[in-house]
Amino acid sequence: MRLLVFTDLDGTLLDHATYSYAAARPALTALRDNGVPLVLASSKTGAEIRLLHQELELGDAPAIVENGAGIYWPAKGAEDDPADYRRIREALAGMPEAEGYRGFGDMSDAEVSEVTGLPVKQAALARQRCHSEPGLWHGTDDARQAFLSALEARGIAARSGGRFLTLSFGRTKADAMGEVTERLGAERTIALGDAPNDAEMLALADFGVIVRNDHAPPMDLPEEAAGRISRTDLPGPAGWNKAVLRLLEETGMN
Repeated sequence: MRLLVFTDLDGTLLDHATYSYAAARPALTALRDNGVPLVLASSKTGAEIRLLHQELELGDAPAIVENGAGIYWPAKGAEDDPADYRRIREALAGMPEAEGYRGFGDMSDAEVSEVTGLPVKQAALARQRCHSEPGLWHGTDDARQAFLSALEARGIAARSGGRFLTLSFGRTKADAMGEVTERLGAERTIALGDAPNDAEMLALADFGVIVRNDHAPPMDLPEEAAGRISRTDLPGPAGWNKAVLRLLEETGMN
């Protein structure tokens, strides 16, 4: 297997507001026609990823879920062991510093639908978590720093994405990317993302792409100056489409 493409979803392959990937269809078709596996890498749960994976007709390609905390292998199905998630929720319940944090576990399906823009049925799938807890911070900057310090003392990492502050036990998309790359024996990798929780994945890839997202925190990666990471001028799936077609051409795959 010569090439693997890893991609973030929200704000990258999927439009930030509509969750549509329509603008990326030409590149998706090119990947399929050239036999290049597309590995979804997202904060989404296994239950969410499974449906999109089927819709995109990605076959046996694995998917990285919950920001790298888990890997969905189609032959095995979605994971259903929420032990890590329970540990995070228990830690939050005993943490006074968490007063300004509202996670998915604190919200109803309807509330998650409201803050994400997802239909209620999909929001319910987003709440079926096994490894991590996304949420919103409503407190002051000083209180947020105290919260982050309290999390670190309990071995919990916090990462900012395009929308949410997500808590986990520290495994990143890059960790899962390395595992998938080794298992599938890929020679070269492309990774695309739009937010700080994609940084390690972009840096690990042979070719990294920062997809423009005006709603996400800025990223400044040293690999960009070295030429291994590029940026799109167009946002979301339109930028994704242009970048993937260009890289397929440059790698001789298209």
